[in-house]
Amino acid sequence: MSSPGARLNPDGTDQDDWDDHWDKYGEAAKGNPANDYRHAMVLKLLGPLPKGAVVLDIGSGQGQFAVDLQADNPQASVFGVEYSAEGVRRAKQLAERTGVAAHFYERNLLEPVTRDPQQPPATHAVCSEVLEHVDDPVTLMRNAATLLAPGAKVVVTVPGGPRSAFDKHIGHFRHFTAPALHEVLTEAGLDVDRVLRTGFPFFNLYKLAVITRGQKLVDDMEHRAPGATASGLEKAVTGFFKHAFPLNRDDARLGWQLAAVAHVPLVG
Repeated sequence: MSSPGARLNPDGTDQDDWDDHWDKYGEAAKGNPANDYRHAMVLKLLGPLPKGAVVLDIGSGQGQFAVDLQADNPQASVFGVEYSAEGVRRAKQLAERTGVAAHFYERNLLEPVTRDPQQPPATHAVCSEVLEHVDDPVTLMRNAATLLAPGAKVVVTVPGGPRSAFDKHIGHFRHFTAPALHEVLTEAGLDVDRVLRTGFPFFNLYKLAVITRGQKLVDDMEHRAPGATASGLEKAVTGFFKHAFPLNRDDARLGWQLAAVAHVPLVG
């Protein structure tokens, strides 16, 4: 899905080709301790979902979070919008395989969008690890907000701290500071309730390990066969961080995982 002006990796591949990314890295994303940590944090910030809640997962990827949320909250309706056709395909397959009623739609949120006739305005929304992948996060969030109901609660996560070689390889345009995230959401027309700098100290250590591996991590992931078993060292490292991440500070000056809670203004 390369487009004019696409950003290319050193090997000539398109950094923004998410159909290709999900095909290569989709399996690796499952069970990643950083993903699990973010998902737990999003659920904490989202809070209990009332009966009749409509949740929109903005940039739903391969659908794991949305499907899990729907399975745990049958009193709510969960929808996902995603740019990648491969991500939507994987998400629909996952929902069908697990027998949950989450719905997924292919949408380019950098352009004006409309809701599917079967998709009501969302009362809650999640946008996790999406804004760093686009050059105009304000437009993406402004367009996404047209799918939300007035007063809707919005939880956003983005990476902070330095970018690793792997981050750059998978198309991170930028990493955020707390003021920068606040500014993006405000310019998109949302009222920001709070911005948290989470992840200190263990998420920071995890990211430092990824940074230290540099290009070698990219090469290893590019050449790993689908379904390949992780090494003993990888399993040990994953296990350590899986148990350490719940001990992270929810808000610390040096936290490299950013999270925001905002809401759509009420009409009038």
